Amino acid sequence: MTVEFISAINVNRSNELNGLADPTLDPSYLKRYARVLEDGGFDYTLVPYGSPGHDPFIIAAAVTQHTEKLKPIVALRPNTIYPTVAAKALATLDQLSGGRAVVHFIAGGSDAEQAREGDRLNKVERYARQEEYIQILRKVWANTEPFSHTGTYYSFEDFVSVVRPTNGTIPISVGGSSDDAYRVGGALGDIFGLWGEPLKETQEQIDRVAAQSRLAGRSDTPRTWVTFRPIIAPTEELAWEKAHHVLSTLQERSGAATLWRQRKNNGQAPANVGSQRLLDIAAGGDLHDRALWTPTATATGAAGASTALVGTPETVAAAILDYVDLGADLISIRGYDNFNDAVDYGRYVIPLVREELAHRERTGQKGLLQAEHLGAYAENSIGRVSA
Repeated sequence: MTVEFISAINVNRSNELNGLADPTLDPSYLKRYARVLEDGGFDYTLVPYGSPGHDPFIIAAAVTQHTEKLKPIVALRPNTIYPTVAAKALATLDQLSGGRAVVHFIAGGSDAEQAREGDRLNKVERYARQEEYIQILRKVWANTEPFSHTGTYYSFEDFVSVVRPTNGTIPISVGGSSDDAYRVGGALGDIFGLWGEPLKETQEQIDRVAAQSRLAGRSDTPRTWVTFRPIIAPTEELAWEKAHHVLSTLQERSGAATLWRQRKNNGQAPANVGSQRLLDIAAGGDLHDRALWTPTATATGAAGASTALVGTPETVAAAILDYVDLGADLISIRGYDNFNDAVDYGRYVIPLVREELAHRERTGQKGLLQAEHLGAYAENSIGRVSA
């Protein structure tokens, strides 16, 4: 089984721990961050989208020019760009990068956030629009002759694009935890994205997506993408000390974060099912399975992927492999101290997972994570890399 790793790109030094709130794009930092991800063995980086933020297509294009292998995943909300235009933009990015473009669809979890850019559809309609949107993208990439489309949300005549994806198509990712998300992603997605939940709940979601794939008549199922925020240190004791320091910092900033979430959601509880699920899981206990820690989700209001994996690199690698054993073959790991954590993951976590998978491939058996890696981490993590 091939397992690939995903991160998320940062455009400047601001992160959830240092309290910086500078929105300015720092080109030199972006270049350095992209190189850290590539050199660390990451396969993909998510280029996120938010109504006040930078254009993800431009950021993704910049990332491809500073790397040779790293694949940008462009986060796309259907209300922000017409599907024929998006199809050409993605195909252009794909050509520019030598076939590395990926797109991740966000139907929109917050009515208030959607309204900031003029989207008045309710959640059910947003998923229906997303379904139509994906179908149009695939038609644009597949057709070499003009075609017309008349649908519920889009209508056009005699359109053809001469901008072709390098490999004929571009991988499409869908995320979410609602029935509509499972239906659309199971039917049309190449990848389905999940936030880090306990193993039991993750398996249930994987099964629901697979069931929707079968109902749609597919012979395959989307690849599974699971996201975590690992907190690692040379020993278990130090890892938990570090985890509680991260939590304390997040909680100290929770006043501002709460005001931001209230503004985003008009004072209501999270509207999206994924956040509701994380908060319910956190209410049921702090620690789940081998290393899944949920207080970070509570501290941030589960406004995004926010559950941690806590422990030594061996513990975290073993926890990741537990999800791999469920069928998750795309693992997203990004830290709260983004740059330094990305460096550490590339040095100490990703190699362990890949060594174990290579061992399984050679022997057909599960191996043991080797203790000597712990010593290497302890020796080299004394002087942290400064972002």
